[in-house]
Amino acid sequence: MLEMIINPTNTEKGVWKMLFIGIIYGSLALLLTHWFFSGDPALSKASGMIVVAFCIMFSLPYMYFIIKREEDEDEHTEGFFSVWKMHKDALYALMWLFLGLVIAFSFWHIILQDSNLLNFQVETYCRINNPQDVGGCVQKYTFPQETTITGSVTSGFDRTISILENNLYVMIFTLVFSLIFGAGAIFVLVWNASVIAAAIGIATKYQLSDIPWGIAKYFIHGFPEIAAYFITALAGGIFGVGVIRNGIKNKRFLHVVENTVILLFIAVIILVFAAILEVYITPVLF
Repeated sequence: MLEMIINPTNTEKGVWKMLFIGIIYGSLALLLTHWFFSGDPALSKASGMIVVAFCIMFSLPYMYFIIKREEDEDEHTEGFFSVWKMHKDALYALMWLFLGLVIAFSFWHIILQDSNLLNFQVETYCRINNPQDVGGCVQKYTFPQETTITGSVTSGFDRTISILENNLYVMIFTLVFSLIFGAGAIFVLVWNASVIAAAIGIATKYQLSDIPWGIAKYFIHGFPEIAAYFITALAGGIFGVGVIRNGIKNKRFLHVVENTVILLFIAVIILVFAAILEVYITPVLF
């Protein structure tokens, strides 16, 4: 019923509407998980993944609609700038959706104060920022308290390479997901939104008024990263649908491959830029 009330075709000429779709879907995912599973001794421990599962179910119609539409348009597009111009609206729509999810996840995570709600996401944050003591880090950030967030002591270049390697791995993971199932990359995207929300809660010390500051801190480099993953998801979905529709012997197959490679090249360039921002710009501003 929800996909009939909130129809994907209604956002074709107003991609900014996806912000509110993301807020609605993210809010429903967290609230339903909290209401129905917080009292269950077994399922409550998997709340972090149940939130992601709910959000994926809500978002799948949009992902399928966007990828199908982009593949139809892609068959008539050639050249670097034409490919970008053709697909930029889909990218903007997905970015608005992602921002809405982050806002909803961050807000309700702080409001509900449920330590299990984004438990896997907090653990992921700790594995990235404090791999030497993941358990202690998770315990430290489970409940609101005064915290000091520290980073690893490495050179800027080494950290840039490390971040870039991790982001390229996620990009490949996104590509594989979107090739297997065109809209399947939504898992990677929802997961990243929930991890960023957990990080925002930690960075703001679970203060609701500091959410805009937290979003600004992580989105300076996070927005380009997520944009690259969205572009990768579009590329994988377009390639998969194009091959199935036209086959590898059709003359349009090379055209699909060319446009897919262009999109992946754009994604890699954006990831390099995002890694530089994360290492050299974000720490200066925050």
